[in-house]
Amino acid sequence: MATDDLQLRDASAVLAKAADENFPVAPFFLPRAWREDLMAVYGFARLVDDIGDSDLASGAAHARYLGADPEAAGDPLALLDAFEADLRKVFTAGPEPGHPLLRALGPTVRRSDLTPEPFLGLIAANRQDQLVKRYETYDDLVAYCELSANPVGRLVLAITGTATPERIRLSDSVCTALQIVEHLQDVREDLGRDRIYLPVQDMKRFHVQERDLAAPTAGASVRALVAFEAERAHRLLNEGTPLVGSVHGRLKLLLAGFVAGGRAAVSAIATAGYDVLPRPPKPTKPRLLREVGAVLRGEG
Repeated sequence: MATDDLQLRDASAVLAKAADENFPVAPFFLPRAWREDLMAVYGFARLVDDIGDSDLASGAAHARYLGADPEAAGDPLALLDAFEADLRKVFTAGPEPGHPLLRALGPTVRRSDLTPEPFLGLIAANRQDQLVKRYETYDDLVAYCELSANPVGRLVLAITGTATPERIRLSDSVCTALQIVEHLQDVREDLGRDRIYLPVQDMKRFHVQERDLAAPTAGASVRALVAFEAERAHRLLNEGTPLVGSVHGRLKLLLAGFVAGGRAAVSAIATAGYDVLPRPPKPTKPRLLREVGAVLRGEG
């Protein structure tokens, strides 16, 4: 198989994960340029998360694209360093990046005049994941979300030419909420990586021990804790929902999809009785569509 075909295959494997998200990443109703730009940003964000989670299907190949020693595929920090070095080529006039997903990002950066900061924030979040395994307070977790989630919303606003200070503030609320919901869905998966995104203070408040999170099903204390964090996320989503009403047309429908995806995921968690341990509770498509309609109607 030719090198270009191999790179396309490896890049496509990363992009294919868009189908597993709680919300539509680049739906068909958007203008083609927006869809291409959003998928380019998604490819970056998904790849950096896969590096941080050591979840690359062909890590050695990705290391080679980044100009790193293939043995670095087993060292997330080394691979993140190589990834950042390759990313910086997107913003300079020198040689083009080696990774196909970063080469695909170049036209998006130039078209929307994007800056490196949101991308560097996502890399910093994944570096933090290698070093910080527990979060003492809710505020500590929110600070992590400022790196791991909020840059994505800011990039969406930049790509669509709709960024204002108020919209950025509202977007940050939505993105932080979506990140918290994802953590609630993935408690068991994260524990398998020795990461817990439930604040330590809250675990103590609800009398939850770390060993309780490894049980086959959640006990009453874990369910109460998950319900508490889910309600926090739901409130954040509601705080950010005015973002949808501040824009028009197809962008309004896209942003409604983001908010609705979070609401539908919270609903799926509640439907599971807040027992997130057997499997990640996922929203159904009918529920997502109902939530989109509710968001567009301005219903809480």
